[in-house]
Amino acid sequence: MAEEKPVKGGARAAARLAAVQALFQIEASKGKTPLVIKEFIEHRLGQIVDEDQFAEADAALFSDIVSGVGERQEDLDNQIKECLSNDWTMERIESVARAILRAGGYEIVARPDIPTNVIINEYVDVTKAFFDDSTPGFVNGVLDRIAKQNR
Repeated sequence: MAEEKPVKGGARAAARLAAVQALFQIEASKGKTPLVIKEFIEHRLGQIVDEDQFAEADAALFSDIVSGVGERQEDLDNQIKECLSNDWTMERIESVARAILRAGGYEIVARPDIPTNVIINEYVDVTKAFFDDSTPGFVNGVLDRIAKQNR
């Protein structure tokens, strides 16, 4: 995983990046989803934390993604698993990439108001903020398969 780079885009792109960070935190620390959402909204979105400037983000979209993934994680994980080759497991996917796939998968499944290409492109951009390898292409392929199954 590379050092995090800025993500292009506005408040919705910032919400997606923050949602991935929150989902990573929830998984890593076994944190409670409502508490992590509250922490991000009150103390991170648009704030400076550890010398890093967090962008102003669409708090409603951020909350919807994080809570939606929490409510639908088992279904989302099953859909992601269906898109993997036989020798891949969820555990083999790096934790940030797992958070990206869950967030993108959630939006594809639950947010028909957002165009598929916007969702996939934004999560590929988020992936590029964390990875300098083939992970963005992997995320693109998995999200594209989820979209074909659901839209």
